[in-house]
Amino acid sequence: MARYIGHTEFQHGAPLRTGVLVVNLGTPEAPTARALRPYLRQFLGDPRVIEWPAWLWKPILNGIILNVRPRKSARLYASIWTDQGSPLLVYSQSIVGQIRTALQQEWGDAIQVELAMRYGRPSIVERLEAMRQANVQRLLVLPLFPQYSATTTATIFDVVFDELKRWRWMPELRTITGYHDHPLYIRAVAESVRRLWADAGRPDKLLFSFHGIPKSYFEKGDPYYCFCHKTARLVAEELELTQEMYEVCFQSRFGPEEWLQPYTDKTLEAWAKHGIERVHALCPGFAVDCLETLEEIAEENREVFLEAGGKEHRYIPCLNDGEDQVALMLDLIRSNLHGWRPPTAEELRQSLAAHHYTATVARQNPPARSYSRAIERRVHPAR
Repeated sequence: MARYIGHTEFQHGAPLRTGVLVVNLGTPEAPTARALRPYLRQFLGDPRVIEWPAWLWKPILNGIILNVRPRKSARLYASIWTDQGSPLLVYSQSIVGQIRTALQQEWGDAIQVELAMRYGRPSIVERLEAMRQANVQRLLVLPLFPQYSATTTATIFDVVFDELKRWRWMPELRTITGYHDHPLYIRAVAESVRRLWADAGRPDKLLFSFHGIPKSYFEKGDPYYCFCHKTARLVAEELELTQEMYEVCFQSRFGPEEWLQPYTDKTLEAWAKHGIERVHALCPGFAVDCLETLEEIAEENREVFLEAGGKEHRYIPCLNDGEDQVALMLDLIRSNLHGWRPPTAEELRQSLAAHHYTATVARQNPPARSYSRAIERRVHPAR
C-alpha cells in the first residue's frame, strides 16, 4: 500500500474545486444487534470517547459490552426507526441536500458538498476520497455539533487530519469548531420553543437537556460544560425567562464514573416529587433528532417524570431540516468560505473592464514631467 495517495493522471488546467464536508455523529445501518455491534465497536472504541487505558477498556468492551449492549440498543433504535431509515441520517441528508442546492446556485460546479458520519457510513474517509477524486483543493469541515467537545468535534477532526496526511497534494483547510452562541442558532432554538408555547402554553419549568460527558473531561479542560450553559442562558434571555424558570441538565451517562450534573432523569424525578406538574424539554446540543432525543428524552424520561407524579411532559423537537437550520448552516458556511469563491462570469467581466479602463486612462494621462521634476527636487533639493 502506497504511503501517500495522489493523482497519477493529473492534467494541468483541470478545474480546482472547493469542498464542504458536513459531519454528524453517525448511526447503525439497521436497528438490529448485528448492525449495532460494529457501530458500537467503532464508537465506544474511540479513545476520545472513552479515555480509559486500552489494556483496561478493550477487554470490557469486547468481552462484555459488545455481547450485551447491541441487543438492548437494537430494540431502542427499532422504536424510533422510520420507513426512510434512521432519523439522524434522514434529517442530515435533507440538510446537506438543501445546502448543496443553495451553494451550487452560487458556485456552480466549483463547489462540492458532502455528508459524512464519524461512526458508520457514509464514512469521513469515503467522502474525502470522493472529494480528492473531484480535485477539491480547498476544504471546509463543518461538524453538526453546536457546543464543541473533544468527544465529538475533535474526534471528527482527528479522522480528517489523519486522512489528509495521506494525500500527496494536501488541500487548504478550514474547520468550524462550534456555533453555541451564533445569533441565528439562538433565535432558531428560541423560536422552536415559542411555537410549542403558542399551542400548549408555558410550562412550570423549561428543561435544557444536553448530552453528558464524564466530569473528569471537563476538569481536564474540555469547554463543553461552559458552552452548554451559555447556549441555555442566551436562549433563556431571548425568551425573557428568569433563572427560576429553566434548568440545564445532562443526559446519557455511561459507566461507573461521575458525569456532568445535574442528571436529567434525577432532576425530572425530583421536580415531580416537589409538585412541578408541567415540563417542556428541549435538547439544543443535538442538531437533529436521534435516539437520545426521540427515545431517551421524549419517551424514557417522560415516563420517569409521570411515574414520579408529574402531569405533563412535552418534548420540543430539534431544528432538524427546517428553514431555520438550513439558514444557520448556510450562514456558517458562507462566512467561513470567505475569499474562496471564484468570480462569476459577470464579476470577471466587470473586473476586466475596470482593469482595461484604468490602463487606458493611465496611457492617456501620463504624469507631467514638470510634476515629476518638482517631486524629485523636493526629495533631492541639491539637484
